[in-house]
Amino acid sequence: MGLGIVYAIAFSSMWIQLSGLIGSSGITPVDEFLSAVRAGSGSDAVSRLPTLFWFNASDTILHVACGLGVAASVLLISGIAPAFHLAWLWVLYLSFVSVGEPFYSYQWDTLLLETGLLACLCAPATRSGLRSPPPRVSIWALRWLLFRLVFTSGVVKLTSGDPTWRDLSALEFHYWTQPLPGLTSYYAHQLPAAIQMVSTFATLAIECLAPLLIFIPGRARSIGAGAIAALMVAIALTGNYGFFNLLTLVLCVVLLDDAHLRKLLRLRNRVEPPPARSRTALRRVGFSLVCMLLIVQGLIGTIRMLDRIGVRPNWPEPVRAVVTAIAPLRSANSYGLFAAMTTDRTEIEIEGSVDGDEWERYEFRWKPGPLDKTPGFAQPHMPRLDWQMWFAALGECRSNPWFLRFQQRLLSGTHAVTALLEEDPFAGGRPRYVRSTVHRYTFAPLSSAGQWWQRERIGDYCPVLALEGERLRRVPSSEFVD
Repeated sequence: MGLGIVYAIAFSSMWIQLSGLIGSSGITPVDEFLSAVRAGSGSDAVSRLPTLFWFNASDTILHVACGLGVAASVLLISGIAPAFHLAWLWVLYLSFVSVGEPFYSYQWDTLLLETGLLACLCAPATRSGLRSPPPRVSIWALRWLLFRLVFTSGVVKLTSGDPTWRDLSALEFHYWTQPLPGLTSYYAHQLPAAIQMVSTFATLAIECLAPLLIFIPGRARSIGAGAIAALMVAIALTGNYGFFNLLTLVLCVVLLDDAHLRKLLRLRNRVEPPPARSRTALRRVGFSLVCMLLIVQGLIGTIRMLDRIGVRPNWPEPVRAVVTAIAPLRSANSYGLFAAMTTDRTEIEIEGSVDGDEWERYEFRWKPGPLDKTPGFAQPHMPRLDWQMWFAALGECRSNPWFLRFQQRLLSGTHAVTALLEEDPFAGGRPRYVRSTVHRYTFAPLSSAGQWWQRERIGDYCPVLALEGERLRRVPSSEFVD
């Protein structure tokens, strides 16, 4: 049921952003992306990019696919044909993730795919099969996934060489430099430095030590589950990470045995008739073999993560071939969150103008903008454009082609794209020019009544742009009055 809720949230959040992000009038249209992949990869395109949208990538089909994802999630929550609906949800979500870059390339997207596939392999075919215990190897595959997710997140922090993790000052920066701070992030940032150091140490201790308790049965494993769950709750309360924290909490459930689950849910001990095993024996064996394959692939993924920090094993060619073949499925991954802490916050401001004299600002729903805008909570919704704007601010305009396409849509007055924003200052019309500037943001002190942020202008992000036909052109300063 928990995974069904996560899928329902993921597809619902995707659905309301679909047209503006990857629809035919969106920032990165699926049909154009697939045409480019087909032109570049030829006959290998389908195997390199597994998605149902090779058959049809129209807006109608994209919305139908999202609707089917929500419907299948509801049926999964209801316990109807769990294995079938988990498999169908995995196929649908993989189809979107395969074609949704850069907006569907976050670690929790691949985490949902990996969790969904493993859950599919251990789920019963019918509601009555819910009384039957799943193959133990499948449970351990999910536990191994949780171990990799949390433990490697701790390891990369300690091995990345980032000084803020080593001197325990990371959380002095985290609350205001994370992609989408919430209201509680502001107040957490105001805590004394000593508390920030203790919190940083606790984060590292939980990520590096609590996963080890997964392999110890009984109370120790429950303590590990509680520690990881507490960390996820703390992260959720002080930031906006979509469905990531909820999905990790669902994974924590597999660490609890039946006795703990009954106590947690306050269920009475009931004697259930033993389920018939003859019809499911072959299925259990098959699923167990596949789960073991995924566990091995997960190990490979972990070692690939270590490769990023300087450990470079010389894998035999057959192993490399397997890794390459499985990679497009995005269901056996390496993880490592917040390896290096961002110690500065830059924000991109976009403005449009009809005459080059008066400029109007585009307001986003969730990312910082106006200094008096209260930081809000979006989760479990995942506002992908706002998130991607944070990544764009870390780089340069020319290294983010999607951002140029975004400005092109603003110049065209494309409703599907402007609907992703808090406010379109040119509602019913469109600007002649757009420009983008970069500002350094910091939280305002507590004494700043009604003001949450402070900022200073750094410079231009992209030059002033205009449309010439359907193409962007750089506008010389002589063409408008600044």
